[in-house]
Amino acid sequence: MKRIWIAVCVCALGIGTAFTTIENDRLFEISKNIEIFVNVFKEINAHYVDDVDPGSLMRTGIDAMLGSLDPYTNFISESQVENYRINVDGKFNGLGATLGNVDDKVAIIETTKNSPINRYGLQIGDFITHVNGLATEGKNAEEVNSILRGITGTEMNLRIQRPYPNKSFDVQVPRSNVNKQNVPYSGFVSDEVGYINLTTFTAGAGKNVEIALKELKKENPSIKGVILDLRNNGGGLLREAVNLCNIFVPKETEIVSTRGKVKERDVQYKTMNNPVDLDIPIVVLVNKKSASASEIVSGVIQDLDRGVVMGQRSYGKGLVQNQKEVGYNSRVKVTTSKYYIPSGRCIQSVEYKNGEPVDIPDENRSAFKTKNGRKVLDGGGVTPDVKLEEPSLDPIIAALNKKNIIFKFVNKYVSGQTDTMALEDISFDSFTDFTNFANTESFSFDLELESLLDKMNDVALEENYLLGANKEYTALQSKFSQLKEKALTDNKEVILAEIEKEIASRYYYDKGKVYASLDRDQEIAEAISLLLNTEKYQSLLK
Repeated sequence: MKRIWIAVCVCALGIGTAFTTIENDRLFEISKNIEIFVNVFKEINAHYVDDVDPGSLMRTGIDAMLGSLDPYTNFISESQVENYRINVDGKFNGLGATLGNVDDKVAIIETTKNSPINRYGLQIGDFITHVNGLATEGKNAEEVNSILRGITGTEMNLRIQRPYPNKSFDVQVPRSNVNKQNVPYSGFVSDEVGYINLTTFTAGAGKNVEIALKELKKENPSIKGVILDLRNNGGGLLREAVNLCNIFVPKETEIVSTRGKVKERDVQYKTMNNPVDLDIPIVVLVNKKSASASEIVSGVIQDLDRGVVMGQRSYGKGLVQNQKEVGYNSRVKVTTSKYYIPSGRCIQSVEYKNGEPVDIPDENRSAFKTKNGRKVLDGGGVTPDVKLEEPSLDPIIAALNKKNIIFKFVNKYVSGQTDTMALEDISFDSFTDFTNFANTESFSFDLELESLLDKMNDVALEENYLLGANKEYTALQSKFSQLKEKALTDNKEVILAEIEKEIASRYYYDKGKVYASLDRDQEIAEAISLLLNTEKYQSLLK
């Protein structure tokens, strides 16, 4: 026994020494490479033929280093810290406007209800030409957005150009705390099916969904199901995902666990409160832009067979980041762990291209089981129980949006309205007025086939292959022109719907935009149909 004990001690000492050696080697490599990096920077700064900006050069080095890890580990400069705070808690000190570039100018494209922008008479469609005396011409909208954010109570001097009617004026607007709604709309989409739209998992998201559900049940105690819309929801706070799940699953249910390099920091998150409703049928709508906390909620609902997930496969972000202070009010956002949902799967995509997840074939994903024994897959997002084709966007709609034709038309349209319309009464059917406006804006667009034809023509001319084929080439060009002329009328209903949605947003903000899109949303129609078909709904969960 004594010999065995001595052998164990020697072995343990050897392992400890090996670990110490490995750690020392690692520390030496870190120290050596930091010294090399600093020396390279000093030589470049001293001897490079042109002056270099130290901040810009160092930022490039930091971004390249972190970019080799994953798309979510990145450096946050002092000027970016405020934007990251907005994404986390949904609150910021500013004017309550979202800006965008329209016709090379900085325009107000969205506003937040009860924000300073609204209180001081500014509106969507206004151009901000000067901020505190400085011209915004040639500036990126995000640059101007960052200038408008700051200390509560401080005033910003703005010069505004309003296109309809054409006038300019100056206004002083004080910054204040702006709170963006994370549940912009909830209501009934049929006599017996409720709908809740959640745009982001900022503070209070779970509570706001709970309030919305209770109001729906109060309005109609015979409610047969609820649609939880997480499409285009990029996630947010992990605790809010747990709080939301708690609405529908029992207290003390494990929702998600995080696992990382430091095992002592691994955490299990369980529901802490009594649920609101354990029985109401749920359809969770997701798409390829549903990420992070959205995937936790949809994955948990699926793993526990608590409801049906419908739509397209989600984004595939199963990583947890923490921010660390690195000096001078800058931070580094570091991926510290992965999260795992009740079946034991991690939905993190493991392949990226240009910073975006690469679709992983099902045969390369590991299989897990839900509570009822249904097969689910890890890696690459949450695969819906009911897969729907991604809604396609006609090229002409994309072109109209890119050139802001609908946006500018609605600017003109609402300028002539004297009364605020009730949300349910908003409609638009003057298609001729819109096409006339598009013509005055010299609207045109190119088909992808046209550009391919032009490239083919260039190559053919260069290689003398078009001899005798000019007639056919001209005929194709003419055909494309006819198709484009017909495209507006072919997409009349879609264009009218987009116009109505834009009009609704002017009076009722995000709530109006969501409400105006419900009637024509085919995915919502599919969800309603499923919730009203109890037999089919239950069969999907077996």
